[in-house]
Amino acid sequence: MIVLGIESSCDETAAAVVQDGKVELSSVVMSQIKEHEIYGGVVPEIASRSHAENIGVVVSDALKKAGLSFDDLDAVAVTYTPGLIGALLVGVNFAKGIAFAKNKPLIPVHHLRGHIAANYITNKELKPPFLCLVVSGGHSHIVEVKDYTDMNIIGRTLDDAAGETFDKAARAMGIGYPGGVKLDKIAELGNALAFEFPKPKVKDQYNFSFSGLKTNVINKIHNIKQKSDDIPVNDLAASLRKTVVDYLCEKFFQAAENLGHNKLVIAGGVSANILLRRTLKEYCDKNNKQLFMPELRLCADNASMIAAQGYYEYIKGNTADLNLNAYATMPIDNPTF
Repeated sequence: MIVLGIESSCDETAAAVVQDGKVELSSVVMSQIKEHEIYGGVVPEIASRSHAENIGVVVSDALKKAGLSFDDLDAVAVTYTPGLIGALLVGVNFAKGIAFAKNKPLIPVHHLRGHIAANYITNKELKPPFLCLVVSGGHSHIVEVKDYTDMNIIGRTLDDAAGETFDKAARAMGIGYPGGVKLDKIAELGNALAFEFPKPKVKDQYNFSFSGLKTNVINKIHNIKQKSDDIPVNDLAASLRKTVVDYLCEKFFQAAENLGHNKLVIAGGVSANILLRRTLKEYCDKNNKQLFMPELRLCADNASMIAAQGYYEYIKGNTADLNLNAYATMPIDNPTF
């Protein structure tokens, strides 16, 4: 089954063609980093306009690279939630246009389910059930994946996400945009024990909270600036990264042990974090557990993951009509459309 995937939830306009949920035939991603860099973050209106300008070209390029036409497709999958509402609507409406014009099934895909599905492309032997840590700029979840479309949230952030903490700290340190990626690289050069940040505490053993940590590190940066001292960027980045990764892994490992999972998976933009990948590998090697990680290019937003998950949604019968709308938020374990 050949599925065209379309992704436009934030600041990447992407299209891809994937066969049977695992074989990537083509992938095109048009980044908007330069447009948003001067603002230090994503500007929703600019993102939406850029998607509208580029989506036709991106989809055409994806089909051309796959050596296919619209008539060769079996279905069209599109991200409809969660994300920036204006950006999502561009992708959803474009996908609806293709589905209507070519009489193809329209498959709505939850963005976070797509991130998990990126692993099926990298790790073709991976099959549910497994436990997945989904970490990105807007989300931090521990998800029990019982089947390809049957998921249960074990834990989630109660406020900010891990990726947002990295991004805001990077901005305060003057590292630039995209902050999380740059912070991760310079953290490799620093002393992770130079600064001590308290780990957040929440009542539920699997939930996260990052708002206090984010405030703590930003206050630390401001205090250093007020003393007219140079910010020890490398050490600060390394210390913050260690605190966040230790916190994420502590909860994730605890859930894996308590729930009896031996297959561990990571997904989302922060799954590219160097220390996170290293820490997970060390733990799994030591405890005889299987670890599955998406290749680095599939950690960031892309359409291959949407097409991959779209295949499994279609098999389950989750298709939509032309009344499909976009939604800024939606739970991963019980999405509706």
